[in-house]
Amino acid sequence: MSMFLDTAKISVHAGRGGDGMVAFRREKYVPDGGPWGGDGGRGGDVIFLVDEGLRTLMDFRYNRKFKAQSGEKGMTKGMHGKGAKDLYVKVPPGTTVRDAETGKVLTDLVEHGQEFTVARGGRGGRGNIRFATPRNPAPEIAENGEPGEERQLELELKILADVGLVGFPSVGKSTLLSVVSAAKPKIGAYHFTTIVPNIGMVRTKSGESFVMADLPGLIEGAHQGVGLGTQFLRHIERTRVILHVIDMSGSEGRDPYEDYVAINHELESHNLRLMERPQLIVANKMDMPEAAENLEIFKEKLAAEYDEFEEVPRIFPISGIAHQGLDSLLDATADLLDQTDEFLLYNEEDLYQEEEAYYGFNPDEKSFVITRDDDATWVLSGEKLEKLFIMTNMERDESIMKFARQLRGMGVDEALRERGAKDGDIVRLGNFEFEFVD
Repeated sequence: MSMFLDTAKISVHAGRGGDGMVAFRREKYVPDGGPWGGDGGRGGDVIFLVDEGLRTLMDFRYNRKFKAQSGEKGMTKGMHGKGAKDLYVKVPPGTTVRDAETGKVLTDLVEHGQEFTVARGGRGGRGNIRFATPRNPAPEIAENGEPGEERQLELELKILADVGLVGFPSVGKSTLLSVVSAAKPKIGAYHFTTIVPNIGMVRTKSGESFVMADLPGLIEGAHQGVGLGTQFLRHIERTRVILHVIDMSGSEGRDPYEDYVAINHELESHNLRLMERPQLIVANKMDMPEAAENLEIFKEKLAAEYDEFEEVPRIFPISGIAHQGLDSLLDATADLLDQTDEFLLYNEEDLYQEEEAYYGFNPDEKSFVITRDDDATWVLSGEKLEKLFIMTNMERDESIMKFARQLRGMGVDEALRERGAKDGDIVRLGNFEFEFVD
């Protein structure tokens, strides 16, 4: 089984805030002590951290749930609960994070040490010391902690490489990578020897260096799922230069130029922007019979596709197994990298922009939704209403009365009355039921 994993689906749950406390001063010589309950601590965030020591998403194969700690509860003497530590989850560089429900790209993590908060912890509930007023100097009211954010995420790894090798199976991509770098990819005389991407550091004789990636071979129809499909083509999306390796000897019985056209078609079908990357054509296996003759035919067909004002892609005859022609190829690749800027995978508008908090009154915004079950029970729902309910301490009468006033202020009573609710009807909010009083 391959130990390379480049996609994963996980769930993250930030920590809940600690509950506020109801407490009163009990000290000698201090009669009628006031409220003294502190606030709860903040829940922990879930933060992704880029670690350059990781190369795959293998750590997410069996561990798919990540939950941060909750904040501590408030304490007496007005002491706040301790905030929870944030949960750091390490990911390899080149990881794209999407919201599984909306498909929106949240972030693209590429630099070592880069951080992104994928789920924010809830704030701590307020203790009764916060609710003291001249009219009610000893309130028995405290809030529960706010729940932390919960998300389903899709992770997609697109390895960081400067140069990508593409071509049909058995054209010599793995051999080329093995002789120009210290990488040890699997090499065999059969198709799809390479089933996972391999990367290696290449250093030219002039002292320049770059990262090269060898991708599993493509075949015609790959963008429709034929062969290995375009399963691994995502890894070439970050490259700046493409080396198109072609078996110029035709040892597999295919026409080299038709191979060239077919692979470019697969790249274009996968992602049109891949054709923006400069290509160098690597005419491999030039030590084989008929390779030189096929190269001349290839050059004629290639030149016929371009007019006199267009630049024809450069061709580098090499033999990977005989180590011929490699220096000029590597020098040209390094020079082309110096002239080529990085290609942005996502524009600013493509990435998730966190909405600014707005605390003003919006008359068009609905805070709740009213439906009715088959048993004639009225059901209340809505994100704002449900959060308010979760943060209400239902063990305290004053908190329940405060919650009832908040419902009335939101217009829930009036809306139920307009829908036909009568005195004594059952109203359900989550797992809490109460009678409607007209």
